[in-house]
Amino acid sequence: MKRVCLRSLLPPLPGWSLLMPRKSRNPKHPESRANTGPAHTGGGQLRIIAGEWRSRKLPVANVPGLRPTSDRVRETVFNWLAMMTPGARVLDVFSGTGALSMEALSRGASSAVMLEKSPVAARTLKSNLTLLKAERARVIECDSLTWLNQPAETGFDLIFLDPPFRMNLLEPACQLLESNGYLNENSHIYIEVEKELNPLPTPENWQLEKCKTAGQVSFSLWSYMKKQQ
Repeated sequence: MKRVCLRSLLPPLPGWSLLMPRKSRNPKHPESRANTGPAHTGGGQLRIIAGEWRSRKLPVANVPGLRPTSDRVRETVFNWLAMMTPGARVLDVFSGTGALSMEALSRGASSAVMLEKSPVAARTLKSNLTLLKAERARVIECDSLTWLNQPAETGFDLIFLDPPFRMNLLEPACQLLESNGYLNENSHIYIEVEKELNPLPTPENWQLEKCKTAGQVSFSLWSYMKKQQ
């Protein structure tokens, strides 16, 4: 005997649609209270590893070529920087996802200036800082080399240089940091580039402290030594 669903034969009751569960418009992102933050931009997520915002996940802007520094690399880098990050003034020259500067702020950096050329990426950075209630950071939407090509109002203790790969941006960025007063006497510079870029075009008075590779990425830590007059 064929079974018939009685509900299909009954007229809908008033308010019935309000009692039925809503289907998500996107099966990969079901609607829930956990997903009531800013709209996801489609570029994935980054996770803050440690500190004040430990394990917080933040959206990444959907911009071609944009890639957050991996958890594994960041963990190594901030082990190197453990004694240098608390209280540091940070300059993130090619901010991108903001993974490095937000990790530094989470671990006690006193402030961060984040330079980003892409309007989409800059908007996501500002949104993420608002989410974190990060009042010690400032996003500047600009061409990084143009911004560096002016005298610094103040020096920075910790500089992140993670330029887009294979665009020959590292050497001019290093030269402008050096010549325009962005480096303090005890500054440290973190550099992340494509592995095939070797040797790195850093100024002669920058001293290599640490260096590693992970997949196709080379990352290194340098200390600034002021040139003798």
